[in-house]
Amino acid sequence: MQATAATPGALRIEQLVKEYRPGAPVLQGIDLTIDGTGLTGIIGPSGTGKSTLIRCINRLVTPSAGRILLHLAGEEVDMAQLHGRALRRARRHIGMVFQEYNLVERLTVMENVLTGRLGYLSAWRAWRRRFDAADIERALALLQTVGLAAFAGQRADALSGGQRQRVGIARALMQQPSVLLADEPTSSLDPKTSVEIVQLLREQGVQRGIPVIVNIHDVELARRYCDRIIGMTGGRVVYDGAPDGLTDGHLQTIYGGQGWLP
Repeated sequence: MQATAATPGALRIEQLVKEYRPGAPVLQGIDLTIDGTGLTGIIGPSGTGKSTLIRCINRLVTPSAGRILLHLAGEEVDMAQLHGRALRRARRHIGMVFQEYNLVERLTVMENVLTGRLGYLSAWRAWRRRFDAADIERALALLQTVGLAAFAGQRADALSGGQRQRVGIARALMQQPSVLLADEPTSSLDPKTSVEIVQLLREQGVQRGIPVIVNIHDVELARRYCDRIIGMTGGRVVYDGAPDGLTDGHLQTIYGGQGWLP
């Protein structure tokens, strides 16, 4: 499932290391290549570095060493080396869906979705929230896509958890991203809503021809919907392959023990 050549949206991670404290790496030399499309699920126990990996890709966390090579807007950039304006430009092309939604609660659903375009506006227009008619039309279309067109004028704090996550997905897609990241987007949701959110992420990745990378705790959900599963433990990748190749033995290596297995 690994890309053999550079493709739009493709991601290559080379020897990625992250230390929050010297001598205690959370990520220990990660090497990965993600294709230009498909849903990749990252599984593993809490504290093993899944969220750190996602956040290094979009530079919410600064790596200690290694390279993060992304094809953005027709060129390959090393996210690990970018700073200032160049980093802000690159982030425009990386959509992010958060575990706790990260919505502006006092704003309407429409206003939250439109914030996905703030990185493309001048500082003055961003401060005034002056959006083009095309942006407003696109936001309305995205709300239709995620099933929330009827809620466009409601405040975000009036929504359920599943609805908020749908707004978060629409906001990320508003960036017209080259890659979409999701950091445990179903951890606060009920099983039915979790399935709907993962289905939505996968569908949007396929329709837009972009890779979607999601951290996920629910192994069966990952097996059911992901095209590829990456298993991590202790800051290292210990499984990388198809869902149907993930055995109980692999899960014991990833999570430790076997009493929790069905």
